[in-house]
Amino acid sequence: MSDAADQIFATLRQSSQSGAPLYLQLRKSIEDAVNRGLIGPGDALPSERDIATKADISRVTVRKAVQDLVKGGILVQRHGSGTFVAPRMERVEQSLSRLTSFTEDMARRGMAVRSAWLDRGLYAPSPDEMMVLGLSSNELVARVARLRIANDTPLAIERASLSASVLPDPAGIGSSLYAALQLTGNRPVRAVQRISAANLGDADARLLEVPSGIAGLHIERISYLASGKVIEFTRSIYRGDAYDFVAELRLTGPSEEGRP
Repeated sequence: MSDAADQIFATLRQSSQSGAPLYLQLRKSIEDAVNRGLIGPGDALPSERDIATKADISRVTVRKAVQDLVKGGILVQRHGSGTFVAPRMERVEQSLSRLTSFTEDMARRGMAVRSAWLDRGLYAPSPDEMMVLGLSSNELVARVARLRIANDTPLAIERASLSASVLPDPAGIGSSLYAALQLTGNRPVRAVQRISAANLGDADARLLEVPSGIAGLHIERISYLASGKVIEFTRSIYRGDAYDFVAELRLTGPSEEGRP
């Protein structure tokens, strides 16, 4: 680690004339060292005091830079042990043109999949659930919330809502919601999905084992039967460091653009 540390500090000295705040310069130097492979997953950083002494900056500056990198998922802090380069997450590439369940998608990649149930029950519907699922106030909604785990790494929190007439016994679901819907002829055939950036709150961050406030993906999906009826309303939080969503785009020709 000493050679890598020397290179971090050398980079910091080279950028000292940039005019940027010192903590940003230090943060960039450490992040560059990680990205270039000078320090790898699990490697320990020098102590806060050692960094401050060697870089000739205050410990407050070091602490701010390190906290930024911890919040960004670049570093992890272990109480009583120090600060380390975070494990590198194997990113999952998911197509936006295919409707599959998490279980099916991860199993197809050869990953060991499991779920931790967060909620399974029947409830009075919220206004959003009533509007999307077409429910009246005296009907019940089935809510299924799961922490989705692949290769022992928590990747997503899925919170699905369905009419209780479709899923009268949420507690009876096995490992796959779509497999359960298939048995009753209610598996969706298409969906509209909206993806947006989100900063993870404390509760979701704890479940996903990432720092609170780190960037994630909020995905809202409305799924339909072949008849056009809405069957499922799902709101999920995905780890931002674990997923790449990919869409194939085609260039529309002049004859398809509806030009006058």
